[in-house]
Amino acid sequence: MNRKDVAELAGSVGLGAWVAFGVLSMVVVGHEGAPLFTDEDALSWSLAHRPDVAVALARGLTATGTGIVPYALVILAGAFTGRTARGRVLAATLATACLASGQGLRYGVMNLVSRPRPEQVDWATHASGWAFPSGHTTTAALTAGLVILAIRVRAPHGSTLLCLTVGCWGALVGLTRVYLGVHWFTDVLGGWLFAVGWLGVCLCAAACWLPLRRVTDGAAPPREEHVPRGPVV
Repeated sequence: MNRKDVAELAGSVGLGAWVAFGVLSMVVVGHEGAPLFTDEDALSWSLAHRPDVAVALARGLTATGTGIVPYALVILAGAFTGRTARGRVLAATLATACLASGQGLRYGVMNLVSRPRPEQVDWATHASGWAFPSGHTTTAALTAGLVILAIRVRAPHGSTLLCLTVGCWGALVGLTRVYLGVHWFTDVLGGWLFAVGWLGVCLCAAACWLPLRRVTDGAAPPREEHVPRGPVV
């Protein structure tokens, strides 16, 4: 696809995600943070299926959705995307900026909505702050999206399995938040929608204003020299 097609697709998907996120946010606020549709059922199932090994695995996986791990992944993804030193630095900077700004915006929305978490007696790990949208979920989904984008740019063919693996990691981090009892399922759903919306905005902006070659090569495409032609004899 050319840059125009990428911008239109990213913009459309991002807009759809933002609309869905906005509707979900209004429903959460309208119910004053109370559990919605599948929330209580998902938490009840989690509480009934918590063997020690599964809880330990969930804690380990959920830990990868915050702190240094997501930033290390997006920096490596940026370095993988660029073909020159300048391109690698630029791609890593843009990916890091997308992740950091998304986290900041998500934090603002979280404080604005101020949704309480499930009862602390059900928690199987530490958590802090308000619930909606889930921070670990948003961060992991943003990271997974940026890594998948980097893989597709550099290896458009034969990378499906790797992209699916990264995508599953991003989704599972969110699900561990419900399994460990620190979030409602709609908090996780909100995190996924937020991440898709923000990735759509960032990708659309990059496709519109920054040529792909400038990211991968670190320089603008060379201009073609105009060679005057003499009259045809």
